[in-house]
Amino acid sequence: MNWRSLLELVPHYVASLGLILAAVFGLRTFVGNFGILVELPVVIAIILAYPTIVRWLGVAPSGWEERPGD
Repeated sequence: MNWRSLLELVPHYVASLGLILAAVFGLRTFVGNFGILVELPVVIAIILAYPTIVRWLGVAPSGWEERPGD
């Protein structure tokens, strides 16, 4: 993988990290601190949903579209 492909991925990982931090902050602020058993499913949902939503919006990086060996 070349540097250009890696640099194209950085904003998406920063955005997903920001969404995760905002969701955990929102949970702790509005729902209360229930601990990891409530926060972990929310984090996993964001991690799994983010690439799908980004592809659906049409702004996915090319590094997510390429398959090894293609």
